[in-house]
Amino acid sequence: MAKLAKREARSQTGLFLLEGPQAVAEALTFRPQLVVELYATPTALERYTDIAQVAVDAGVDVEFVTEHVLETMADTVTPQGIVAVCHQFPTSIKDILRPDHAGVGPKLIAILEEVRDPGNAGTIIRAADAAGADGVIFSGRSVDLYNPKVVRSSTGSIFHLPVAVGAELDTLLEKIHGAGMQVLAADIKGEDLLGARQKGLLERPTAWLFGNEARGLSDEQLALADRAITVPIYGHAESMNLATAASVCLYESAFAQRSSTA
Repeated sequence: MAKLAKREARSQTGLFLLEGPQAVAEALTFRPQLVVELYATPTALERYTDIAQVAVDAGVDVEFVTEHVLETMADTVTPQGIVAVCHQFPTSIKDILRPDHAGVGPKLIAILEEVRDPGNAGTIIRAADAAGADGVIFSGRSVDLYNPKVVRSSTGSIFHLPVAVGAELDTLLEKIHGAGMQVLAADIKGEDLLGARQKGLLERPTAWLFGNEARGLSDEQLALADRAITVPIYGHAESMNLATAASVCLYESAFAQRSSTA
């Protein structure tokens, strides 16, 4: 199980590691068919009795292990007593962009282009989930979706909304435009987010494009988007963390879209 901390092992097996009571509970509740193995210490299961019940309801057996054994399985230094092995379950871009039964297409999507930090990637998935986004797409050489830290940082949101991986940006954005969505690139050189809101731009179906933490988006990548938007800094901070900026952008769109249909 410890081998699943390595990307090569995850690619070969099609499995990934899930740690902690919150993430395991979300998997058992929303995607129980993905859980291959579930391990817990007796102490942890006594502490998280709700997980024991959810596992029973989902028909998933719990195998008891000692603290020492569980520590060898887990990726974290201080695991919380519960670890699971799950099947990977990437979604296709086509599924994310497909209109619903009423013929309504997606309204809000997050695209991660070469986002390398797993904590940022997982937090953006969580923010997209909270903002009611229709999906998240990892493009370019972004971090592996099933990296243990990405999974932990999403705090279970990875099981709530579709996430596609492996897209090439130019082809992806053609499909996004074909689905009737605008592409807004989050970039320091862009126009002010407040101004975009006042113009009514954020009410439209939108795919937000977020770039690499250090380099951002290249001029060529920005040219593929409809507009570049920046989150203004009103205080003295030198910059804003990518995941924080992404959360602001996604929520601004969510607010605008819901206000326009209220």
